[in-house]
Amino acid sequence: MKKSLFLLAPLFFFHCSLFAQTGSITNIQVSPRTDGSGNVDIFYNLTGSAPSYFVSMEVSFDNGSTFAAVSPTFLTGTSGITPGTNLHLIWNGKGSNNNTYSTQSKVKLIVSNSFPCGVPFTDSRDGKIYNTVQIGAQCWLRENLNIGTRINGSSGQTNNSIAEKFCYNDLESNCTIYGGLYQWDEMMQYVTTAGVQGICPTGWHIPTDGEWCTLTQFLEPTVNCGQVGFRGTNVGGKMKSPGTMEDSTGLWYSPNTGATNESGFTAVPAGYRYDNGFFYNIGGNGFWWSSSTDDVDNAWYRALSCNQSSVYRYYFSKYIGSSVRCLRD
Repeated sequence: MKKSLFLLAPLFFFHCSLFAQTGSITNIQVSPRTDGSGNVDIFYNLTGSAPSYFVSMEVSFDNGSTFAAVSPTFLTGTSGITPGTNLHLIWNGKGSNNNTYSTQSKVKLIVSNSFPCGVPFTDSRDGKIYNTVQIGAQCWLRENLNIGTRINGSSGQTNNSIAEKFCYNDLESNCTIYGGLYQWDEMMQYVTTAGVQGICPTGWHIPTDGEWCTLTQFLEPTVNCGQVGFRGTNVGGKMKSPGTMEDSTGLWYSPNTGATNESGFTAVPAGYRYDNGFFYNIGGNGFWWSSSTDDVDNAWYRALSCNQSSVYRYYFSKYIGSSVRCLRD
């Protein structure tokens, strides 16, 4: 059906909950805006015993016979919702579904106290918003972590109760684009237990070497990811963001071999900070720590390259500054 602009038509709403104890939505009030934006303001009450909840939405255009999920991209105010009255959800109705709104439109609001992967996540420590992606049974942050106070690459990160990060070439703008770079001990918050939370938000942790293996084997089941070196034929291509810097279509140097981002992992080439304090390889490579050690001085990582479609497994000195991706507990 041809996409149309938002029509100011009656919308019929009802709610559902996964289980009674997770929360209940009542008193839904719907107000389509008349400013041409296509946004729909949805006000509702939420009761429940949990400290916070998540709300998702489904829409039907055939009077409730079939429903389809509304992408989190078109919803605002869906995560970390504290029970209360007159709560506010904004639905960007223009373009969010390829149908005409009418009296046949119905919406479900679904409440849960479990984080629904695919919904943007807000880090309560600094207010930064990260997208999330479900890959197999795992839920990953879709961006590199960017938490902490920037220090110059000429200094080392220290155990001083302050989260510290490197930004490539000591530019905060590079952290905004590529995320921070962290030495292994700083990332782990000075413990050595594989799978710890480290500098990740509450409810997330630093992936182990085995959990990276789970990811790569989901994308390519034949990968022998316990070996060192390049693994798989196109695992990396499925993980890399597409486009090239030369064509002004992406962040990777050409040729960005095999890049499709089929997995949604959206890997970007942040480079790394070497233990001599200098930065290398932005645009050419991305490196991501695991929380698993090879020995007292080195830890395992995964790397992607602009001229390879596979994924690289090896170990770094813990003094290297590398990217961090968090995995949901």
